[in-house]
Amino acid sequence: MTNRLDWSQCPAVESIPGKVSGAWLFRDTRMPVSIVFENLEAGATIDEIMEWFDVTREQVVAVLEFAARSLDAPPTIHQPAQTLDAHTL
Repeated sequence: MTNRLDWSQCPAVESIPGKVSGAWLFRDTRMPVSIVFENLEAGATIDEIMEWFDVTREQVVAVLEFAARSLDAPPTIHQPAQTLDAHTL
């Protein structure tokens, strides 16, 4: 995913320093959340991901729903920096 999501707002995941290098993991597992997106992108189904990585449908759906809701969030508008020229000084 190109956007950086604030995974700290998703109750299905956790990041613990020193546990799998601090990656976002499914809560109480050592399974990185990124595995879902990588495998879906490669054509895997949710059922296959559940079987291969020992995560539940609820966990996978919670992560996918969180990502979808995050994409619906309004974009942050960045104001351009004010430029100065000789006339404004």
